[in-house]
Amino acid sequence: MTDAALAAHLAQVAGQLLLTVRDSGMLSLKALGKAGDATANQFLVHALREQRPDDGLLSEEEKDNLDRLNFARTWIVDPVDGTREYGEARSDWAVHVGLAIDGVASVGAVALPGANGGAGIVLRTDQPVAVPPAPATLRMVVSRTRPAHEAVTVAGAIGAELVPMGSAGAKAMAVILGDADIYLHSGGQFEWDSCAPVAVALAHGLHCSRIDGSALVYNRADTYMPDLLICRKEHAQMVLAEVAKVTPRV
Repeated sequence: MTDAALAAHLAQVAGQLLLTVRDSGMLSLKALGKAGDATANQFLVHALREQRPDDGLLSEEEKDNLDRLNFARTWIVDPVDGTREYGEARSDWAVHVGLAIDGVASVGAVALPGANGGAGIVLRTDQPVAVPPAPATLRMVVSRTRPAHEAVTVAGAIGAELVPMGSAGAKAMAVILGDADIYLHSGGQFEWDSCAPVAVALAHGLHCSRIDGSALVYNRADTYMPDLLICRKEHAQMVLAEVAKVTPRV
């Protein structure tokens, strides 16, 4: 099985497990989120260690083992991206399975188990779909609870409509699926929040970078990633120019 096929299969199965846990009716809200995280994490971690024993591994739900820094290939997973949304039985949550090779988000899959009315969808690096054309009025996807100042300001400057949404994976995939055109995040994330989404977005021909235009680098000792921009390539320079006006220079 190729790396991309493995990522897609694992993301899909983990998503199905999460739906089973949720549909059991035994848990709700924070308890559901905690159980879902643990269940999906155990499956993903054990499966990856079995299928790719010679690769490194980083999961949000596992204690970080810095031995991964010795590997050129490291799998970076988020068992439930958007635990709050999952616990609230919303659809805007995701499962991330990504592979960083020499620090680059290279292979991956993002499952959206609650999309399509619960039928779900898996977006993957080896089977890109056509990205719909942009509308006349651009749409910028932002946090549904804490829209970043930079995103709100840039959206106003370019005349973009704000689209509130839950998880990072759901936001990134919204750009691919044509539900949004720009995902600008400046509130801080971790590598597992964006590795798989960035790999998938790159495979679909989108622009992915830090908000200063620099490259996104994965499998580092410090897993914190301050910011992120995913958008259509034709909009990248416009967005980067506007965000530079509202971002303090260091």
